[in-house]
Amino acid sequence: MTFTALGKGAEFDRIRAIARQLGARAQGLGSDCALVRVGDTTIALTTDVSTEGVHFRREWLTFEEIGWRAVAASLSDLAATAAEPDGVLVALTMPTGEPPSTFARIMAGAGDAAASVGGVVLGGDLSRGAGIALAVTAVGRAPRPVVRSGAGPGDSLWVTGSLGGARAALTAWERGSEPDPAARARFAKPEPRIAAGRQLAASGATAMMDLSDGLAGDAGHLAAASAVSLVIDLGLVPLHPSVESEARFARERAELFGAKGGEDYELLAALPADAPPPELGTLGLTRIGRVEVGEPGRVILELDGKPVVLSSYDHFA
Repeated sequence: MTFTALGKGAEFDRIRAIARQLGARAQGLGSDCALVRVGDTTIALTTDVSTEGVHFRREWLTFEEIGWRAVAASLSDLAATAAEPDGVLVALTMPTGEPPSTFARIMAGAGDAAASVGGVVLGGDLSRGAGIALAVTAVGRAPRPVVRSGAGPGDSLWVTGSLGGARAALTAWERGSEPDPAARARFAKPEPRIAAGRQLAASGATAMMDLSDGLAGDAGHLAAASAVSLVIDLGLVPLHPSVESEARFARERAELFGAKGGEDYELLAALPADAPPPELGTLGLTRIGRVEVGEPGRVILELDGKPVVLSSYDHFA
């Protein structure tokens, strides 16, 4: 069995238990994508689940946005592996009594998300359940796959785009307010960073992953997989414009609010110190830290020169 080391967390304790139970019957667990070599081609496959009441509420989103968001989350794993999408398969569960139009609207959003990065809907399944749930499998090809386990001491850490927008929308809804439109868009229609992932790979990225559960927690998985320590300066992390005002409601510093927020689906990448970072246009790429020799999996978060301790989203906490 090959297994990519993961950071701390109740969810990841369960993955470790599954890996031990499967033993030689499993291969490649713990990464953003499964990578399967077929002739001269590396196929990248990944599956994500989006569940009503856990990942979204229908009063927050249109049916089309529910479909888009679920597919975008899975496509983001392809981006983190520098894969080019071919398409997605969507298994959709719905409560009894939902009309055919609801199925069609959700799948219209799913199809739009796939098409936005050059993919298509390849198939799927339908079933009855207590609420809306989508299990999305994304399939792509990775000519030069990048995984989490290649970062080395001396590499620099970079992040695409900005962080905290999706959390800003979520906290606004939770306190009974309508989110800032730009923050709502980050939550409802995240954009998989497919092109950025390919550009980072071409620039020599040694390790990469997407930020689905928040920088504060996800960085630990890259550190564990690469058997290194990371140092991140939270003062350098690019924040979504909506974070400042929403952080005040949460009584948190904006830098901490943004680092804890998940589901922005930006990319965290390690690049050799002497490698020129790619130009990502309006998306932007920001250096936020470095890779060091140290305890494997350790992440040192600093703000104003002082260490801070933060948690991120955990499905089973």
